[in-house]
Amino acid sequence: MSALSMSGALNRALADALEADDRVLVFGEDVGPLGGVFRITDGLAARFGDRRVFDTPLAESGIVGTAIGMAMNGMRPVVEMQFDAFAYPAFEQITSHLAKMRNRTRGKVEVPVVIRIPYGGGIGGVEHHCDSSEAYYTHTSGLRVVTPGTPQDAYDLLRDAIDSPDPVIFLEPKRRYWSKGEVTPGADRVGFDRAVVRRPGRDVTLIAYGPMVATALETAEAATEEGWDVEVVDLRSLSPFDDETVCASVRRTGRAVVVHEASGFGGYGAEVVARVTERCFHHLHAPVLRVTGFDIPYPPPKLEEHHLPGVDRILDAIGRLQWDDEVVGAGRGA
Repeated sequence: MSALSMSGALNRALADALEADDRVLVFGEDVGPLGGVFRITDGLAARFGDRRVFDTPLAESGIVGTAIGMAMNGMRPVVEMQFDAFAYPAFEQITSHLAKMRNRTRGKVEVPVVIRIPYGGGIGGVEHHCDSSEAYYTHTSGLRVVTPGTPQDAYDLLRDAIDSPDPVIFLEPKRRYWSKGEVTPGADRVGFDRAVVRRPGRDVTLIAYGPMVATALETAEAATEEGWDVEVVDLRSLSPFDDETVCASVRRTGRAVVVHEASGFGGYGAEVVARVTERCFHHLHAPVLRVTGFDIPYPPPKLEEHHLPGVDRILDAIGRLQWDDEVVGAGRGA
């Protein structure tokens, strides 16, 4: 066990996967000698050589198309998109071919491609550098979509993604690249498709993923001053979705708030709210609420702190749950 940043955990996971399986390749824009724009692949080209870790032209569609061909021929490519919005030129390759190939061939052709995408805000970046594009990918059947909220999960989920026979969109919360935590590479893994309870509580379930996990935990601590005992569930796997863990938590607490950076309208949180409401309706004491980014293009750096969900906005939502519960209780007693 050692303390690593999330970026360090990702680097270690890539190195261990390259060491364990000579079919694993890592490529993308500037991932070779430079080590990537966020230095996630730092040192890998020097260690494993430029036939295993190499740079590509600035052509995301070509990068993913090449990866699909390699995977169809027995390799396990791990490709990097420099930023979230830079992946959009590859969208047709991802949705029309990568996601459909296994079904198209009735399971005869596997395409074990991992597409690493730094996503989300919080780094003072401009548009095209701070998108939260998870809903595009989770809406596409045939893709696994995962995102780590801790350094340990960054290591575990990336190793699981590379081992998976399915294509995986691996969303890396760039604002958490420098957060540190204990990482044990040989530890038993939670499970690729499983959510985890990061903090137990009895009053409300706070559902978060990726960059918002740390914010949710901070909110839970602040909520104790209001007398609220908040449970935090880290989804980890956005698709497939772990209904069992999430719904078990909501049934215990009777209240839920879903938090994500992306805009609210048509966002991933809407699916979470729908699933929880359908499965937990008779256990709910109040409507399931969402705290999200605003329905606007990503704002300039000086305004992003107002756009991104923070502790105060989440606490406000929890407070509205308590108030709704009091109204419902009063109505039942009338």
